[in-house]
Amino acid sequence: MGTFRLLYWIFFGLLMRIGFCADPFANFELDYSYITASPLGVPQQVIAVNGKFPGPVINVTTNYNVVVNVKNKLDENLLVTWSGIQMRRASWQDGVLGTNCPIPPKWNWTYQFQVKDQIGSFFYFPSLNMQRASGGFGSLVIMNRNIISIPFNTPDGDIVIMIGDWYTQNHTALRKALDSGKDLGMPDGVLINGKGPYRYNTSLVPDGIEHETINVDPGKTYRIRVHNVGVSTSLNFRIQNHNLLLAETEGYYTSQQNYTSLDIHVGQSYSFLVTMDQNASSDYYIVASARFVNETLWQRVTGVAVLHYSNSKGKAAGPLPDPPNDVYDKSYSLNQAMSIRQNISASGARPNPQGSFHYGSINVTDVYILKSLPPVMVNGKLRATYNGISFVNPDTPIRLADVYKVKGDYKLDFPNKPLNRPAIMDRSIINATYKGFIEIILQNNDTIVQTFHADGYSFFVVGMGYGDWTENNRGSYNKWDAISRSTVQVFAGGWTAVFVSLDNVGVWNLRTDNLDRWYLGQETYMRIINPEDSSNKTELPVPDNALFCGALSHMQKPQKASSATTLHVRRLQLYLLLAIIPTLFSILR
Repeated sequence: MGTFRLLYWIFFGLLMRIGFCADPFANFELDYSYITASPLGVPQQVIAVNGKFPGPVINVTTNYNVVVNVKNKLDENLLVTWSGIQMRRASWQDGVLGTNCPIPPKWNWTYQFQVKDQIGSFFYFPSLNMQRASGGFGSLVIMNRNIISIPFNTPDGDIVIMIGDWYTQNHTALRKALDSGKDLGMPDGVLINGKGPYRYNTSLVPDGIEHETINVDPGKTYRIRVHNVGVSTSLNFRIQNHNLLLAETEGYYTSQQNYTSLDIHVGQSYSFLVTMDQNASSDYYIVASARFVNETLWQRVTGVAVLHYSNSKGKAAGPLPDPPNDVYDKSYSLNQAMSIRQNISASGARPNPQGSFHYGSINVTDVYILKSLPPVMVNGKLRATYNGISFVNPDTPIRLADVYKVKGDYKLDFPNKPLNRPAIMDRSIINATYKGFIEIILQNNDTIVQTFHADGYSFFVVGMGYGDWTENNRGSYNKWDAISRSTVQVFAGGWTAVFVSLDNVGVWNLRTDNLDRWYLGQETYMRIINPEDSSNKTELPVPDNALFCGALSHMQKPQKASSATTLHVRRLQLYLLLAIIPTLFSILR
């Protein structure tokens, strides 16, 4: 009886520990493969996820442990990155070349990360070699825990809309064009959820193109999550005769205000509350049209879907709702961007208000000015730069090189301001300070709108303007309720300033999200190390399933057939063992 009683109490204690103390696991399988599709009426090879284009929505809840087994059925290397997911303590899971060795063809690799203290609208996509231009993307939604209230009534439904410019050439052809020194030119269209435009105009839209239809019920309010997953085009998003009540962007609740349309730049995500309050005399247009271009020449680069009420009396017809009329007013879009403020009284992933971190009163410890210019020829190749450096990815991922003492893999000498010298190709990264509070000024002297993205972090967007940034511009910074996000636009000939609190140890990619400029080298990394951590409290150890490449290729073993389920069971066994040990000690004391 003594042994039975001991086992009973061990089992009971284990159940209590698992049931009430542990954060749940969520398991997903993502199979990457090619399929043939004709989103703009031309058959082409696209990248599907689980046979779908776009890929499936990943739905999880704050603090879940997410296990994603990625199978690479492409004919080239693959990595999947998770835009806006901060990967707390785990840059090993970030899915870019500076942190991960690529997944070879016919291999699989399992990502495991916790969506710690995050909520909101994000997306995943393949990060290598322009692959996102062929698809492979999908939405990632993090819901609040039930105990945390949301700052609006629970919507009647949740709708995902993925918009983006699109070429009928696949990513390999686009890559070859860039490699030969050419510009990508005007896209062939804009897709909405992987489909071409509704035939609103018979001369602009050919017959036979499948369009997206969003079905809704009258009187209901929906949360509509919109992601720009395109190559390089800023898009204006609007729904005919409906207000867009902005509620959240990239994990942070916004001050709620209505827009008739909103500019959404490459890599950005928003969620709107949209009430179906029209009379449904016909269906309504959903439009995503190109911005900051000659709209007469770019008319066909317009995505059009249909909003269909269940009591609709007819098809959508007539002209599209007008885009912003600001050809001669450069300030319109900039002022709209700065009107997006953080809801400082709302709770985010935690019960404390989002505004409880008083970023405006913290002393800045370091300042970095990242300047971008139009691509230039470097060593006979077309390259894009930050501060005159076009980044070359190291052969061995940066933290793996650190752990296994690989010398000469990268340089900790990225300049904190532009240097007066010809552009070069190099492996320079930023040697950032753990727990520092830095200011980054993004100076865009390129001819196109760019978006800047930081992995591992969100940042406060404190200022924007046109011209060259000067220290006097700090007087215009918003130091009270600036929106916090991970992807921000930098207007052509302008600047954007952000504040970042460096509390996440690891190596984190800083890049433009414009795929052509990113491919041409406009990126770097921040290396953030806690020198006082010898027990993996602020950074997790190298994963047991890490892939090895570069100088560490000899450590890579041939991959055996395995599944995410098997891998997860092994992890769960380890987790259960760790969970049971304190219970055993407490019983046997």
